[in-house]
Amino acid sequence: MSMEWFDRISAELQDHLESICEKYDQVGHMSIDRGAKHPRIEFFVETEDDERDYFCTLCFDPYNVEFYIESFDFEYDQMSRTILSDIEEIIDAVHESFHMYMNDDDEEDYDESQDIEEDNVLEEIDVEWETPEVTAFMHEDEVEVTYQFGIIQETGDGVLKRINRIKTEDDQLIKDETNFIFSKEEASTIIAMIASHMDSLSEFDFQ
Repeated sequence: MSMEWFDRISAELQDHLESICEKYDQVGHMSIDRGAKHPRIEFFVETEDDERDYFCTLCFDPYNVEFYIESFDFEYDQMSRTILSDIEEIIDAVHESFHMYMNDDDEEDYDESQDIEEDNVLEEIDVEWETPEVTAFMHEDEVEVTYQFGIIQETGDGVLKRINRIKTEDDQLIKDETNFIFSKEEASTIIAMIASHMDSLSEFDFQ
């Protein structure tokens, strides 16, 4: 198990962090955890209330001597790993993660009033849940997908709530919730379309 590459990259990234964040007039910080099974470098900025906003986690596989970042692939409902082979790719990945973090933050500020209106509308919808959360599938303690069916009292439309829970390697829980609203007329069409194509679907491959 070699940590020489990890220590070298850690030192170089500290020098590059200022240039990565200077475009947005932000001060970037990094913390290093060498004691984990897969050592990692976490990048963050400090908020006005002295909290940490993390924007990138760079992991290191000491056995294969390679850096990687993980992200959740919503298409396949599983974690994906991107291998970073040299310092240029590593810097680019951290740089891109920071830009995505800042752009998302700007969009949230811009749409704040709209989000409040949407939240108020959702709070006013009276849904009577006809079923508990039903587990559609589970893979060990890493991935769980559940569904719950309810009826909107005001309109009589159906609601199908899907909750996707993912546990990362550092034991952080990612929860993604979506709601699909449909009428009685739509329900029969949806059921028929799914039933007629069940044989064409593939099962999840967790290998």
